[in-house]
Amino acid sequence: MRATRPRVGVGARSVTWPKEGDTAVLPASGTTPQVMRALNQRTVFECLRSRGRASRTEIAQQTKLSKPTVSLAVGDLERAGLVRLAGHRPPTGYGKPSVIFEPDPTAGYVLGIDVGRRWIRAGIADLSGFSLARNDIANTSRGATDLISMVARAASSVREAAALSTDRIATTVVGGPGVIDPKRRRFVYAPRLPGWSSPGVLDALEESIGSKIRFDNDVALATVAESARGAARGRSNFAYLWIGSGVGLGLWLDGRLYRGATGSAGEVGFLPMGLATGMDNLQLAAVERRQGLIERNIGAAGIVRFARQSGVRHVTEVKALFDLARGGDALAVRVMEQVERRLAHLIATVVALVDPGLIVLGGAIGRNLVTDSDSLVDELAHMTPLKPRLATAQFGDEAVVVGAITSALEDAQERIFTDRMSAIGLLV
Repeated sequence: MRATRPRVGVGARSVTWPKEGDTAVLPASGTTPQVMRALNQRTVFECLRSRGRASRTEIAQQTKLSKPTVSLAVGDLERAGLVRLAGHRPPTGYGKPSVIFEPDPTAGYVLGIDVGRRWIRAGIADLSGFSLARNDIANTSRGATDLISMVARAASSVREAAALSTDRIATTVVGGPGVIDPKRRRFVYAPRLPGWSSPGVLDALEESIGSKIRFDNDVALATVAESARGAARGRSNFAYLWIGSGVGLGLWLDGRLYRGATGSAGEVGFLPMGLATGMDNLQLAAVERRQGLIERNIGAAGIVRFARQSGVRHVTEVKALFDLARGGDALAVRVMEQVERRLAHLIATVVALVDPGLIVLGGAIGRNLVTDSDSLVDELAHMTPLKPRLATAQFGDEAVVVGAITSALEDAQERIFTDRMSAIGLLV
């Protein structure tokens, strides 16, 4: 199927482009003409990426390059298929119409995949961020072999929907639960997704999808999405708290994603908070290592378990508990109040440690908690004098795919520029 949602990935701020008034970096003395030409090509290309569309005169004004130099660079970029004619602008006086150029969004494409416990979601966008195709398939896998096959099928189906061959995909980013162990090349801390942490899965996915893949944590990618186009757009600091079947935290600090020393920053499910009723110390230690007390208390399974222990016997999923609480069921309301109290403890801890200013709540549970109740704010007021702003994540089920595409676009721009300029012999 072809999607109509535009620009799913535009807006990530980790790439620095020239702004109005910036000048081109002057090369060192002794620089060869070939190096100068390459520098000019890159300067002009990045100017166009920043502006979207511009005439040669506008490019020259922004980069401080001469008009002949800009014309030569634009011609090189056109030959490489990186820039295309976008139209003409009428003259302001008696001069000639201005020729307008823009980056060619069809120079390459990116693929983003979200590997979740229930769904595998895939999307393709061009270099402008325009979404060409989206496809979701139910994840019925029970182990590594099934999972690899289903992810490859999701990638293949969305490429077919976009009518693209594998070689047109410049970058693929795959998001999933857990943290990548680079030495063993596998995800860890992802017990809820069968087969995902098995040895060789990532290599097998690259082989079956047919392109070089960058793997990332799903909550980290959802954080990128909210920073680029969501509730945290324009913010230099915020925390994204994902509460669904699992619990995770994305930290966006000083304008970039913070990962920590080993990539495990944000694994708040392992915080030693909450009570594990009826377990001895050995059992408690096992739960902390495997799942974590926070996740056990406010993850989906933990909430359902707590509801049933509290007397809401017929509840088998969190949605049903939400519906009962909205309908005024007194027991369900009390259960949700306790859940919000536990969540408030977690938020107060995060705020005290990193002072993000804004907490974006995402995931199926997190979005509902912020939307449905002001009591969370009241709980926080009782626990801490620090007052973070709370916001509901703007991206729901699309969050990880949007973040994957946004992240892939950052990688793809540089790769495509290098490949295209090298192909015509113009890259030094």
